[in-house]
Amino acid sequence: MYWIAFGDIHESTALLESVPGLAEADGVIVTGDLTNRGGREAGGRVLDAVARINPRILAQPGNMDTDEVTACIRERDMDIHLRVRELAPGLGLMGVGLSTPTPFGTPGEVPEAVLSGWLDETYAKASGFDRLVCVIHEPPLDTIIDRLSNGLHVGSPGVRAFLERVQPDLAVTGHIHEAAGTDFIGGTQVINPGMLAGGGFVRIDFDGEKLTARLERV
Repeated sequence: MYWIAFGDIHESTALLESVPGLAEADGVIVTGDLTNRGGREAGGRVLDAVARINPRILAQPGNMDTDEVTACIRERDMDIHLRVRELAPGLGLMGVGLSTPTPFGTPGEVPEAVLSGWLDETYAKASGFDRLVCVIHEPPLDTIIDRLSNGLHVGSPGVRAFLERVQPDLAVTGHIHEAAGTDFIGGTQVINPGMLAGGGFVRIDFDGEKLTARLERV
């Protein structure tokens, strides 16, 4: 079994058809930022574009998505924000979208304390799984995947503390477009595929026991 994960689409869907194995995947995971401050119609267009290739979608809002986009995702029963889903027997997925405050005043921002609380509250619903994938729109602080082009680290200390404590098998993030890459926090592999328009995506494989993930590009 395998899943394809990507995010930071920002309404740019032209590369979807070039993602290898997307149609055949057991599911598609969208990590956030479907739109550019868009509403229900913009979010729906993005989800429809993905669904034309693979309708098995799990998604959450990012900081650039409005409440209308969140509602659109929920109405289609694709939502993973503050939820836990079973991907396969023994394999769970938990999602936490949006971000902490940015200099740009984007629609989906919450205080650091709220984000940290959401992580703990959502994780409490994830008991019973042998393996866990965390989909968190904002990356953890002080990693290669939260670093701006000027070298400044702008990720979340709460996300980092959560991953250090919980040690899930995998965390897929986004938000910082120029920080695509792979890092580790303890035994947790953390991957930021960057913007979809840049060609980045994550392939997650599970054979019933072993979970592996790798960053790939179109």
